[in-house]
Amino acid sequence: MSTHQILTNADHAELRVHTGAGAEYGDNVMACFTVPIEFRRVQAHFPIVFRRDLESGRISALALFGFDNGENLFLDGDRWDAGYRPLSLAIQPFLIGQRIAEDGDAQVHLDTSHPRIANGGEGVRVFDEHGKPTPYLEAMAEQLGDLDHGYRQSEAFFADLERHALLEPFTLEVALNDGSKNSLVGYHTIDEDRLAQLDGEALQSLHASGHLQPIFMAMASLSQFAELVARRNARVAGG
Repeated sequence: MSTHQILTNADHAELRVHTGAGAEYGDNVMACFTVPIEFRRVQAHFPIVFRRDLESGRISALALFGFDNGENLFLDGDRWDAGYRPLSLAIQPFLIGQRIAEDGDAQVHLDTSHPRIANGGEGVRVFDEHGKPTPYLEAMAEQLGDLDHGYRQSEAFFADLERHALLEPFTLEVALNDGSKNSLVGYHTIDEDRLAQLDGEALQSLHASGHLQPIFMAMASLSQFAELVARRNARVAGG
């Protein structure tokens, strides 16, 4: 169970964080949330799919790392085998706290129960001996800002997908070299046929809002399924 605290140099002067990759740090996940502003970087490595929450109806975007719960095909022991880590994964164990006002400053919170919290002298310091943020914390704060900005912008993006009926259900059956099969169900992708049918006014609206590019990035990302299958085959062959 996560426990969130506002990050301060008074309460967390000696805080250190494990910055490496590893299942023990929570990296053994098959997917993580992603936001449209990073789709260009995500699509170069991972498939992007969409999921609708059955209770709330809200849409979210996911970067896929594997086919089963707990499987991350880009995690090789203590090595992250990709050129990018999506923001929602990269910022852990930090998160953005709720704003007091819509235009107020966001606060950096800390999940004190996260496995990246280091004990003893291990890990990277968050504050220096003078109580100032270290370069590591400054980098984390910048990424948190990017993620917060992207999350707040994503609502309008998903509303446009709904408005133009651009999401379609997606099912993938993967036959592996060892004869086993994997299935991905319950996700959505961009409906390319529907996109091609939009008139000039609709496309101009999507372009003007900045939503057309991430739509194309999400479509392009589906080519990464071939890489995902190749990684799964290699892992199965390697035992």
